[in-house]
Amino acid sequence: MTSTNPLAWLPAADRYSPWREASVVVAGLGTSGFAAADALLELGARVIVLDDLDSDENRDKATLLEHLDAVVRLGPGSSATMPKATDLVITSPGWRPDYPLLAQATAQDVPIWGDIELAWRLMHPDRIVPWLGVTGTNGKTTTTQMLDSMLRAAGLKSAAVGNIGRPVIEAINDEVPYDVFAVELSSFQLHWAHSLELHSAVVLNVHADHLEWYGPWAGGGDAAMDGYRADKARIYHNVRHSCVYNVAEPVTEKMVEQAEVIEGARAIGFTLGIPSVSMMGVVDDLLVDRAFVEQRRDSALPLANVSDVHPNAPHNIENALAAAGLARSFGVPGPAVAQGLRDLKLGGHRIATVATIDGVKWVDDSKATNPHAANSSMRAFESIVWIAGGQTKGTSFDELVQTHASKLRAAIVLGIDRQVVAEALHRYAPDVPLIVIDRTDPTTAMDEAVQAAAAFAESGDTVLLAPGGASKDMWPGYAARGDDFAAAVAKLPGGGTR
Repeated sequence: MTSTNPLAWLPAADRYSPWREASVVVAGLGTSGFAAADALLELGARVIVLDDLDSDENRDKATLLEHLDAVVRLGPGSSATMPKATDLVITSPGWRPDYPLLAQATAQDVPIWGDIELAWRLMHPDRIVPWLGVTGTNGKTTTTQMLDSMLRAAGLKSAAVGNIGRPVIEAINDEVPYDVFAVELSSFQLHWAHSLELHSAVVLNVHADHLEWYGPWAGGGDAAMDGYRADKARIYHNVRHSCVYNVAEPVTEKMVEQAEVIEGARAIGFTLGIPSVSMMGVVDDLLVDRAFVEQRRDSALPLANVSDVHPNAPHNIENALAAAGLARSFGVPGPAVAQGLRDLKLGGHRIATVATIDGVKWVDDSKATNPHAANSSMRAFESIVWIAGGQTKGTSFDELVQTHASKLRAAIVLGIDRQVVAEALHRYAPDVPLIVIDRTDPTTAMDEAVQAAAAFAESGDTVLLAPGGASKDMWPGYAARGDDFAAAVAKLPGGGTR
């Protein structure tokens, strides 16, 4: 049952609303769920937290929240039924709409918000910080980090928040008077966000991913992909200043054209080629701005050298241009764009060279967890011994293999969905030597994959771990998979040579 007296103020709720009147269910006790529950308790709401995982970490969080008067239920079945008199559900991003708790809320007209929606509401009316939003199938985290670094280089108090790891709600409650947030947004987060009005936003690219999330409730097949695209497009709605899109991917420009934006918002493209008016692009090894300069019809402002981008593979230059577009929309001067790129130290497992042995480069791109991400790194090399596999999440490897078949000296596949990759190779690269690793122990499987790759690789080749699949079939995450790859390479003769 829902509340007998629905809260009239809830549709327009903000920080100053009478939250003490509200009974709020927080679905999931991950990073975002804990932050949401903590913020709501501070405002006096009655909070019930539900999570089917009864882990040591969740029990520690539960103890903290219970001291603040929350009710926390952990363990299998805890989230199967929506508590009576629920006024609002705050869901963790990964929970699908057909999950029983959320399906019950929908059937009973109980509003469902994500942590991003809650953060946007609680920022108003007294803690408003402009958001520069980043989404896309691949490159979100790198672009968000680039953007944050550019903003900081301009002397602005910035925070990189959202899907990048730190909940926006935490930053809103900081003592720091931020000037701007660089916000990474996943399709899951955007699905549950209804009220966002970002200063500027970008969709970097859109390719098949997370179809296992959309398929079951959206209808599968084309409907799953349509749902995924629609959620990505949400980032542009109500944008106030600039909608940045990828010229090489017309679907992103179409999203801009179809978005209901605030009057006066501009469409800004980015391209690896020479930019047209209102675009960011590349001219003579320079990243240039032909969008935010007065004389853009006949000139462009140099922002940075291509060599300022690390690594300067094509997809990463695109990330830098997208970040620059967002930064320039917020008034960041040109020199700060270059300085931000030079200052940036990215996390590992993204096209990271772990060793060079007898002329063979060993590259860890474990973060390439879908075929499009794998394509981005494969574009950067000419002769590849490819290590692939993992959780393919309903995606196809056919196009990826067709595109790069001529570059492949050999392929080694492992992980739970290894046959998905193997079958694509059989269809479109039948002459490429293929090794299938059936081991399920992660360390042993990676050792065998690396040894097999070493047997095929010749001087001038790149052995590329670009799995195209997620890692949690065998590893805790993509970082652990990449660490095992680096460890296995280190065991080879000469493996300590960078």
